[in-house]
Amino acid sequence: MFSGSDDLCESESDLEQARTRILEVAERYFRRIGYHKTSVADIASELGMSRANIYRFFPSRTAINSSVCGLVVKEVAEIALAIARTDAPASKKLADLLTAIHRHSTRMLVEDRPMHQLLVAAMDESWATLNAHNERIVAILKGLVREGQQTGEFKVEDADEAARGIITAFLPFFHPVLLEQRVQEGEATAVSLHAQIRFIMRALGTSNRESDKRPI
Repeated sequence: MFSGSDDLCESESDLEQARTRILEVAERYFRRIGYHKTSVADIASELGMSRANIYRFFPSRTAINSSVCGLVVKEVAEIALAIARTDAPASKKLADLLTAIHRHSTRMLVEDRPMHQLLVAAMDESWATLNAHNERIVAILKGLVREGQQTGEFKVEDADEAARGIITAFLPFFHPVLLEQRVQEGEATAVSLHAQIRFIMRALGTSNRESDKRPI
């Protein structure tokens, strides 16, 4: 069992437990004082181990930052996947999914500023965990587009192209930097959110009547 000392057991389960514990402590520090103010020494001290032992599990400080970022965005992917697996029509699931992503991003900006700043850094530096997350979201969107194609809700031909187009069109509503700018400028994001989702639906071939009457 992991005890927090430098004398770690060699089993895979113990090593994974140690790695998980390091990330838990790092995330707690990040939320409390921010990732840029948290040092490897802080994490090591909390766990009762040396800095060198931390680096047994993570090759660099950036690797720790990126892994914590992965935990944060995993929640978004889980929300998106849960919506995609419901029995609702594809167009409604797409609208619900985009709305949920926007609300999660806004909540992070307003209520969890330190983690919002972590996501800003991840975007700026193109961390691998965030890139992988974006591809997961694209895959979920592609699945919804294909579903909508099969039911006749969407008229587009290329699901992959459509999914990436959705991400591009929706970028101002979930990208941490762009979203923050909109909020700082006092833009009524709820109104523009609904308008943008209607725009996306029409681009996918959903009729104006269907996209206008659907609650978001």
